Amino acid sequence: MAPTDTGTDLEHGEMNFEELLENYVNPDFGDLEEGSIVKGEIVRVDDDNVLVDVNFKSEGQIPTAEFRDAAGNVAIAVGDSVDVYVVRKNEMDGTITLSFEKAKRMQVFDQLEDVQENNRVIKGHIVRRIKGGYTVDISGVEAFLPGSHVDLRPVPDMDALVNQEYEFRVLKINRRRSNVIVSRRVLLEEERDAKRQELLLTLAEGQVLTGKAKNITEYGVFVDLGGLDGLLHITDMSWKRIRHPKEMITLGQELTLKVLSFDRETNKVSLGLKQLVPDPWQDISTRFPQGGKYLGKVTNLVDYGAFVELEPGVEGLVHISEMSWTRKLRHPSQMVHTGDEVEVVILGVDGEKKRISLGMKQVRPNPWEMVAEKYPEGTVLEGVIKNITEFGMFVGIEDGIDGLIHVSDISWTKKIRHPSEVYKVGDTVQAKVLTVDQGNEKFTLGVKQLVEDPWGHVPAAYPVGGTVKGTVTNITDFGLFVEVEEGIEGLVHVSELSAKKAKPHAELYKEGQEIEAKVILVSAEERRLGLSIKQLEEDRRKAKEFHAGPTESGQNLGDLLKQKLEESDSEAEASGDDEQEA
Repeated sequence: MAPTDTGTDLEHGEMNFEELLENYVNPDFGDLEEGSIVKGEIVRVDDDNVLVDVNFKSEGQIPTAEFRDAAGNVAIAVGDSVDVYVVRKNEMDGTITLSFEKAKRMQVFDQLEDVQENNRVIKGHIVRRIKGGYTVDISGVEAFLPGSHVDLRPVPDMDALVNQEYEFRVLKINRRRSNVIVSRRVLLEEERDAKRQELLLTLAEGQVLTGKAKNITEYGVFVDLGGLDGLLHITDMSWKRIRHPKEMITLGQELTLKVLSFDRETNKVSLGLKQLVPDPWQDISTRFPQGGKYLGKVTNLVDYGAFVELEPGVEGLVHISEMSWTRKLRHPSQMVHTGDEVEVVILGVDGEKKRISLGMKQVRPNPWEMVAEKYPEGTVLEGVIKNITEFGMFVGIEDGIDGLIHVSDISWTKKIRHPSEVYKVGDTVQAKVLTVDQGNEKFTLGVKQLVEDPWGHVPAAYPVGGTVKGTVTNITDFGLFVEVEEGIEGLVHVSELSAKKAKPHAELYKEGQEIEAKVILVSAEERRLGLSIKQLEEDRRKAKEFHAGPTESGQNLGDLLKQKLEESDSEAEASGDDEQEA
């Protein structure tokens, strides 16, 4: 058996005992400094406090609340090792104050500083909105997220981000004030720039790619292609006509698009949606020949007509003038409404300009053709007055077709200033068809043409040179109007009034006064009857002189007869000249 060095063992044992005794009297707590984080062991857990052994004279006491989770459960047990923060230690009485929460907070700040220094990212949970931004929970530490650093663009619904988890960059840390500022926009900008560079290397005309609608305007949609925006113009969205991009696309919608053009100097991208499907206007004239009848759906109404979809992507215009043969429309809505199914006729096709002219009235026969056959000129018909204007009356003939009786065609003789003096709306009248203008869609009638023109007998009843009696009906600056029979008036021009000029004619004559005059002009075609008071007086004066006998100048009866005959011949010649001029 090997000898045992008992002396050495004893010496060693005594040294250990001395060290232990020294450590007990003057314990060495190593780096157990106030404000530091140390490892500790859970030695007891009760409802109010948790005792933690950190190799001090006595265990540290920490409120149990610091170890409870959100549900109120204590997540530790005796024997667990935990990191604690040394708040204060007292070597005189051997007591020590610890904090579990402060240790966690210090560790989080250490992590945040590391993230900031090394330009890394950290996850956080947005807990609530506050003035100017949000509060973000990062492992128990509350950080501030400014509103301007939430996204690349203003967020329409700020509340929608609450309770969401995102990655952030740390912008600023102040341990003393426990202030932390984070940003999400910085990460998005970095991601966008990286995608843009990658996209610029591969982007080419004709390429098909996907993007997200980020902004909608009246003229198109801006699409985020992943770091680069492209414009989808409204004219490149659909082969059919649309009034606003919102009819097809919603904000945030994922789209598959075709690159129409790409300018590498300006990074401008033009996109197309309709180019991904065949052009429905190819061979349009073959599929929709002129004169063909088709069913279509009214898609849009404008002041000048209605757009009708014949098939997806193909629309034609029914002009307001092509909607009805008879109705004078002020707006297409008087005939059709959006969504109506209508039958149309192809009037014209322009494949290059992608235009189709349609007609609705052409589906049915033209009623004006029927009217022209049914009511030739000279036909006498009966109708109800539908409308009265200053210039005449409109009489219903057929459904939607009215005939016009002009105010001048109501009476041969009466001077009618307004048709309402004689008729009213709803009256039934007989009239003769004067003209049927199918091209201009005009139908004219006359009432006076039902009877013979009374002026036809005037030349025979009132020959030039004869004497008539009549009643003054109107006095004007240029003469007198004299009614010689009902509806027949003659004019005594101011130059043919009495030779006596003592007073103005307006004072010498009165309306209703009976006068005699000589007929000096008759024209049935022009409806003119010229009268003269002056010439009648002159004739009577000469006749009186004739019957008075020889004059002082020595004229005998033969001379007077010769003079009378010469004057009569002269008057007859003058009257003949007037008739020729008329």
